[in-house]
Amino acid sequence: MSATVGFLGLGNMGAPMAANLVRAGYDVRAFDPVPAACEQARRDGATVVDSAAETAADIVITMLPSGTLVLDVYGELLPVAAPGTLFIDCSTIDVADARTAAERATTAGHRALDAPVSGGVAGAVAGTLTFMVGGGADDFADARPLFEVMGGKVVHCGGAGVGQAAKICNNMLLGISMIALAESLVLGEKLGLSHESFFDVVSTASGQSWALTNYCPVPGPVPTSPANNDYQPGFTTALMTKDLVLAANALRENQIDGRFGELAAEIYTRFNQTDAQRDFSAIITDIRDRIGGLGSNS
Repeated sequence: MSATVGFLGLGNMGAPMAANLVRAGYDVRAFDPVPAACEQARRDGATVVDSAAETAADIVITMLPSGTLVLDVYGELLPVAAPGTLFIDCSTIDVADARTAAERATTAGHRALDAPVSGGVAGAVAGTLTFMVGGGADDFADARPLFEVMGGKVVHCGGAGVGQAAKICNNMLLGISMIALAESLVLGEKLGLSHESFFDVVSTASGQSWALTNYCPVPGPVPTSPANNDYQPGFTTALMTKDLVLAANALRENQIDGRFGELAAEIYTRFNQTDAQRDFSAIITDIRDRIGGLGSNS
């Protein structure tokens, strides 16, 4: 590969994404403020640099926790990057922040895409993430080979910020679905319905959902779900809370009467206070706790 790639943000998602680029033959310049993350990137074959500014390359990928950090990093990188550098932000951030980042990049003579991902840590490791991309068609075409290394599906959703719009809409639906599924399972428990019977019926009936058939929040029916591993993530409650709060803010800003979305954000915000690092499917334990600590009926 001829392109040099700068990669900022080597956490649970960013580290395996960068490693997959290295394995595909890209020259990756990596940076993260956490020394252990940098050491892992070095073991994975990336060139670790000492600052965000030193990741300036043909293409720069960011995978960061917030829009504020993305804009701060762009403030360091945009002045030192070569004209025409393609900036790809894979973080999940507010649509307004994504559009601000793209505007600042293009004003500085560069190109920009917002490209949040779905698929969790397992997808990042396996290179099967889904990328939801906002930005120009030509820039998307130039970035597509990298997306195809890191992901299994790539969708160009529209202009700047629209990739982020797709991500928060998807995760709002997922969060609502998981709460509804958990409430249904707990109701079934109270009524004497086993988890296996619930799964056998609902997985092929009108209540079927991705949350049930791929991520069932009780042990047994889906052996690969986090419920079988004491709710080790996966996708943490903290990350789901962040995405639902972004969605709830967007509902209010656009004057949408989105009561389910806002309520899901409230429920996960409360749960996040005690269980931030458990998988988001552990919300079923919170529902049980709120009816007097009902145990499972597997």
